[in-house]
Amino acid sequence: MLFSRLKTRFFARLATRYPALGQRFIAAYKPWETEGEIPWSQPQKPLHEAKLAIVTTSGIHHADQPAFDMDDKDGDPSFRVLDSSNLFDDFKISHDYYDHSDAERDPNIIVPLDPLREFVAEGILGELANTHYAFMGHIDGRHILTLIEEKAQAVARRLKRDQVDLVLLTPA
Repeated sequence: MLFSRLKTRFFARLATRYPALGQRFIAAYKPWETEGEIPWSQPQKPLHEAKLAIVTTSGIHHADQPAFDMDDKDGDPSFRVLDSSNLFDDFKISHDYYDHSDAERDPNIIVPLDPLREFVAEGILGELANTHYAFMGHIDGRHILTLIEEKAQAVARRLKRDQVDLVLLTPA
């Protein structure tokens, strides 16, 4: 399994360095397609009164949390709860399907807490949630339904419980 993970990391870095190669990988991928309308709800508050949380597919997590399972070829549909007060003090990124060397130097690239805090200080954004959520972006096969029907809904319930008005989705 270690060789497989190293190979995946190598190809992720290669695709970053040579975008044409990365486009070939993307073109070969068949995305999951859903039917019906995309769910959308109009914001109920103006931005300067709203509470915002981040949901990322970057595979970031606190060092004391379990790493995302990179040995499963279909990915890991679980999520990690992120504490914004100390995330940048102890984070890890356990996602081999992209080159995260820049994000390791500045995690604001994938979880833009500092710029959002500036928006709160300037009165542009009402409030930043204390709790955010991370998934691993590579989910395929048998894990897609688990992600859609269980894990994403669990995060949605948590966001509602925390009275979050808006969610910023950050891919990786």
